Amino acid sequence: QVQLVESGGGLVQAGGSLRLSCAASGRTVSSYAMGWFRQAPGKEREFVATISWSGGSTYYADSVKGRFTISRDNSKNTVYLQMNSLKPEDTAVYYCNRITHTRPPFNEYDYWGQGTQVTVSS
Repeated sequence: QVQLVESGGGLVQAGGSLRLSCAASGRTVSSYAMGWFRQAPGKEREFVATISWSGGSTYYADSVKGRFTISRDNSKNTVYLQMNSLKPEDTAVYYCNRITHTRPPFNEYDYWGQGTQVTVSS
């Protein structure tokens, strides 16, 4: 089992930027696709972005395309999410997970971590 720890969230004004990190431990995730997800209050968890094991292929939800960038450093067993031009509707708890495919439909491998809270004020 892989333990996933998300960090980097915070409070930011609309138009601002944040960089989230997802550090994996327990085993290497370098051979797995990874994804970022988010869950806003009262809503279901949704996928935000995915990245292939090599980093050569990425996929984004329409709502974040052009504003967010997913990347990974397999030497550090870490995945990142650079979030620019943030909007109040991006407010949510953000999670990462290993996934079966880069593009939907996919399933998650691991238990969800605590996530990191992102709050965007207007």
